[in-house]
Amino acid sequence: MTEAPDPARMIPDPTAGLEGVVAATTKLSHVDGENGILILRGKRIEDLAGKAPFETAVRHLWQDFDIAGGAALQAVFGQARIAAFAAVPLLEDAAPELSVFERMQLGLAALPLKGDLPDAVAIAGALPVFLAASHRIASGRVPVAPDNTLETATDLLRMLTGALPPDGHAAALNRYLVTILDHGLNASTFTARVIGSTQANLKQAVLGAMGALSGPLHGGAPGPVLDMIDAIGQPENAQAWIGEALARKERLMGFGHRIYRTRDPRADVLKAGLKLLGPDNPKVRLAEDIETAALAALKRAKPDRPLETNVEFYTAVLLDAIGIDRTLFTPLFATGRTPGWCAHVLEQRQTGKLIRPSSRYVGPQAG
Repeated sequence: MTEAPDPARMIPDPTAGLEGVVAATTKLSHVDGENGILILRGKRIEDLAGKAPFETAVRHLWQDFDIAGGAALQAVFGQARIAAFAAVPLLEDAAPELSVFERMQLGLAALPLKGDLPDAVAIAGALPVFLAASHRIASGRVPVAPDNTLETATDLLRMLTGALPPDGHAAALNRYLVTILDHGLNASTFTARVIGSTQANLKQAVLGAMGALSGPLHGGAPGPVLDMIDAIGQPENAQAWIGEALARKERLMGFGHRIYRTRDPRADVLKAGLKLLGPDNPKVRLAEDIETAALAALKRAKPDRPLETNVEFYTAVLLDAIGIDRTLFTPLFATGRTPGWCAHVLEQRQTGKLIRPSSRYVGPQAG
């Protein structure tokens, strides 16, 4: 019988949030924080986001799982949206105090997984429907039925507003959804893998991942970026406002990242997408001025700690520019990350191993 490893000899220190602990091997994504590189299955994020629609990027991520056979993902995601819309009356009957995110969880919990569609397709296709319907219900409007002939990004915007979006808005949302598709073993992805390792179904793993995402340390940053931009108001206010915030030891939202020690590559992808929307949005110009002032102030205040622009900063500005309400940023993140969560669960299942780490006991000894 093999002796179990002694937890007391395990390194690094687990009290640091498992930082530095390798908990899985994966072919899905690689985050090189030192060099500011994000790779999804052998392709840099810059070669996917803005170059391919969401469905193409998902197909790239899912290529080893044969989830939908040879079918085009745009078509099967469209079928999944139609199927998911049958659950919308349940969302309309739910308690009014539920948030959009909670209604999405409710819809997913009620979603049948015994139809003709693979589970990953049914789940990933359902989230845009539940997001749009929940938002319209919360604002007193009637949900809009999906159009299965459209790409996911275009139909999501149409279901939110009731009208076909401008091409530039759909392209911007496609860029965002691809950018957040997968990002290593973050808290929600790790949660999904742990649940998947128990052989629980894919729906339960995604619901668990959504629960992890709901915490403000993981999924809550883009909205406060807009709050900061609104508070600054004008470019000439940026330097003074930022200086005062740093003097109060406040965090500047949208800057710094636990993994990246240089600029987050996703920030540049989203900033490039903003430029395609045109130069006339005053909030975009204000954001660029704030970014310049913030980076200079952070370099002066913390010269030994690199704090660069992260994905949340230009996520907030891009989504605001295409009319996405800031209360939808976390629900939209869940929608874009769901195919990544599904991929990690399926990859974990291939190992056949239950994730069962050890803990180090530091309580009182028995008498």
